[in-house]
Amino acid sequence: MTIHTIDKAQLISDVQFGDNLNHAVVQGRRSDFALMMALLSGDANESTPLTPIDAPVSNDQMLRQQFQLPDPQPLAASNEEDYQRASAQADAFHRGGIASANLRFQLAPAAMHYPPQGTHGFDEAVYHNLSGHERRHLTDTEPKRPAYNPATLYEKLTTSHCFDKMRVSA
Repeated sequence: MTIHTIDKAQLISDVQFGDNLNHAVVQGRRSDFALMMALLSGDANESTPLTPIDAPVSNDQMLRQQFQLPDPQPLAASNEEDYQRASAQADAFHRGGIASANLRFQLAPAAMHYPPQGTHGFDEAVYHNLSGHERRHLTDTEPKRPAYNPATLYEKLTTSHCFDKMRVSA
């Protein structure tokens, strides 16, 4: 399927286009210029260096252990175990009736909602309407830092340009 092929472009800055963007402007190729602008990521976090923030410690698990409370009923199925638990509960209902299903539910409560898998909790129509950059951010567990430091980017580009001129003239 070609939905995810454009996601692999990972175009963050106009520097990654090289001279193609300039040539499109000079030669008046509006469609090429519009396509290149549309492929760029609109997320400022990809080009701005950020300091990571430590996640706060959750006290929910500690309180459950302290007061010896069972795990809460999951609102939505999150893994294969939730689907197996619901299947076992349905099987208990068919074999032993409502009392057996209720006992199974009290021992291990099943999830209340079973969303589609592989869409990060979104409805399928919403997930496929997201841009390629947004879908890529959903798959990232940790935001990626830019491979270059924006503070020294100008210096590196100038040095690279000088080396390129020396290579062409030699």
